[in-house]
Amino acid sequence: MTGNGDIADHSLVYDVVVVGGGNAALCAAIAARRAGASVIVLEAASKFYRGGNTRHTRNMRCAHDAATATLSGPYTEDEFWDDLLRVTEGQTNEQLARMMIRESKEMLTWIVEQGVRFQPSLGGTLSLGRTNSFFLGGGRAMLNALYLTAERLGVEVHYESEVVALDIDQARFCAAIVRRGDRRIRIRGKALVAAAGGFESNIDKLVEGWGEIARNFLIRGTPNNRGTVLDLLLGAGVDSIGDPTQCHAVAIDARAPKYDGGIITRLDCIVFGIVVNNKAERFYDEGEDVWPKRYAIWGRLVAAQPDQIAYIIFDSKSADLFMPSLYPAVAAASIGELAGQLGLDPDRLSATVAQFNAAVRDGTFNPDILDDCHTEGLTPTKSHWARRIDTGPYYAYPVRPGITFTYLGVRVDHEARMMMKGGGPADNMYAAGEMMAGNVLGRGYAAGIGMTIGSVFGRIAGRGAARHAA
Repeated sequence: MTGNGDIADHSLVYDVVVVGGGNAALCAAIAARRAGASVIVLEAASKFYRGGNTRHTRNMRCAHDAATATLSGPYTEDEFWDDLLRVTEGQTNEQLARMMIRESKEMLTWIVEQGVRFQPSLGGTLSLGRTNSFFLGGGRAMLNALYLTAERLGVEVHYESEVVALDIDQARFCAAIVRRGDRRIRIRGKALVAAAGGFESNIDKLVEGWGEIARNFLIRGTPNNRGTVLDLLLGAGVDSIGDPTQCHAVAIDARAPKYDGGIITRLDCIVFGIVVNNKAERFYDEGEDVWPKRYAIWGRLVAAQPDQIAYIIFDSKSADLFMPSLYPAVAAASIGELAGQLGLDPDRLSATVAQFNAAVRDGTFNPDILDDCHTEGLTPTKSHWARRIDTGPYYAYPVRPGITFTYLGVRVDHEARMMMKGGGPADNMYAAGEMMAGNVLGRGYAAGIGMTIGSVFGRIAGRGAARHAA
């Protein structure tokens, strides 16, 4: 513990120390407390900003066998698995993924028992009414319900308590060193649940994997997820999993703040128009698949473009088909005028739009299914929802990569126990949420699955930590 100055010992030894304050951490804390353990939650943020990226969520994806009051139909375990396999392109631990999907069926009931309420799905282009459960009041309301339940059960919650060191002796957690203002305090515990998120808000760490282009990325979520706890665990011999460049990355409004812009900066209109780079050139099929299975590829696609900037171009026929961003679209009476406002070459953008329009083959437009409106003789093609951009006024959104969370994390087993380098499990250390998401998400994303990972593995980790402490 050199370099930390004087460290005061907390008077109590807790059964379970939970590091983090979002969905995964709270599910772990509640599960451990309901199993009889004494629990402390260490949240680096203030009370107002508690909850990490969970504050910005809207829904979670769970398997279920029949329609409910808020879900329009069944979503079987096999269909969930097929969706996950498709978006990850096979880069997932099948045993853990299938276990998560199976356990997710119980979460719809369990999480309601913790005070969380659901509502019918929102409108827009997500088309998730059958597969995903939407939180009544959004992520912050969901968090408030979990915190209220945790505190009523006797879980201690300490805010502005950043973990800066971990006392780990040969795969066994002994204590967390917490910074509170100018003080450092040792919090001892019989078991650890690490649920402190990824490292997406640490730009220098992103640069290590992505190179200098990462400095143009925007961070959709909390500025607190700097990867400190993850680095401490990996430095103590915990095995890692995942690629440092793999992450949940979507296209968000380029005018969004550097951090914490949240879900209202995301653009869901890509399927209704075309996307061009700063050379006014298209670079990918905007209508490849339904939006919930493709929206999370667009951050990476934009990251590969010059200056990490792109522009969504559409016309008035599509202006009311999606949930708008926080910022108004750029509008103009002509494509040339629109290009001028975006700083693009007017002739090039006009030619790109004209080429696209000429390639469109009419069909029956339907924003809710894979329709038959497509292009022919155009590279890249647009497979579905292709309509001519020919009805003014014309609109555009500038977009940049918006990073939600990173996939490089700690390897876990089916009990959410951390695995040590060399293959054996840790004695009393568990992980949940974003910092172990790479076990399930080797790449890609399907809407709502981050919350599934957090809640399912959080509950498993909390129960396991409580059993160990007992």
